[in-house]
Formats: sequence, structure tokens, C-alpha cells
Amino acid sequence: MNINVIHNEEKTTIVLSGRLDTTTSPKLQEILLPEISNAEHIELDFAKLIFVSSAGLRILLMGEKAAKTKGSRQTLVNVSPDIMEVFEITGFSSVLNFE
Repeated sequence: MNINVIHNEEKTTIVLSGRLDTTTSPKLQEILLPEISNAEHIELDFAKLIFVSSAGLRILLMGEKAAKTKGSRQTLVNVSPDIMEVFEITGFSSVLNFE
């Protein structure tokens, strides 16, 4: 998986491409949690993400909890129908924020 972080005044965008799974989720955690502590709004761009496993869901939930604790927000954008189906089946669609 490739991760690209883009900072601007309004938000920090983290662009993900490839697979978010057991092997790659630690790298996202290593990047996401510090970014949440430094930003008011984290946007995760899923346009190029092709797969999310339960390990990836865990990291996204950790990010959501960290953002709420800090008083900031985490949103997911450009989520494909296939990945959105995973969020819906697991119940994450009611926990995470989507645009």
C-alpha cells in the first residue's frame, strides 16, 4: 500500500492506494495517529484503495476514537461501492464519517 500525506490549512488528506490489510495497517497507524494529534480535520482518500481487511477496519476505528477524543474529525472520501459494502456489512458505516 502507498500512503501520501497532503497538508493544507483546512485539513490533512491521507491518500491510500492498494490494500489496507494485516501487513499494511501498521504503517497507516504509524502515520494516522500522529496526524490526528496535529490536525483539526483528517480526510482519508480511498479513491485508489482496492481492499480493506479487519485489521484495516481496526486502524480506522482507532483513528475515529482518537479524533473524537481530541475534538477533531476524521472523514473518508471517494470510497468505492465494494469497500462501502464492507463498512455496511460490518456496521462501520454507522461509526465512521463519509463524504
